[in-house]
Amino acid sequence: MAGRAARTDRLHCPGCGSDYPEEDRFCPTCGLPLVRDDHGTGVLEAVGERHERARKIKPQYTEGPLLRVAGAHNQAEAEFIQGLLLEEGIPSLLRRSAGFDVPDFLAAGPRDVLVPEAALAAAREVLLEGELISPEAAGRTVAPGRLLVGLLVALALGALLVWLLSQVAG
Repeated sequence: MAGRAARTDRLHCPGCGSDYPEEDRFCPTCGLPLVRDDHGTGVLEAVGERHERARKIKPQYTEGPLLRVAGAHNQAEAEFIQGLLLEEGIPSLLRRSAGFDVPDFLAAGPRDVLVPEAALAAAREVLLEGELISPEAAGRTVAPGRLLVGLLVALALGALLVWLLSQVAG
């Protein structure tokens, strides 16, 4: 405890080089997460993997509830999508798709990729550029009522075709 009290804790912006008090978390100029300066020597502490990932996230993409932006066939594909999104500063979360719990094979089964609401449009754009989702999936969803009407029309046309063929054959 005594060593900590004697130490002046300052945070450093890796972008612009400014120093800030320990209470601050992001640089007001750059928007980058601040890192700890090692005792004022100018040598920065080693950055761990979690911290490195957090530094890539753009703060404006962190607001709102989580929404599904894409689906993946397995854990590896989902992590690939997550990496693409992270490179653009978009935070994401993976979860197992409902109804596909396979505890014996933890990496098997489909995954949902979720992003905060503020990042939804940007995430869809990134996934469209990577051709990981179709333009239809990015822009709109099909309402259940509209889908039902479409199926009923297709069924009626199929029945009419079968009836006409039976009339011609008979």
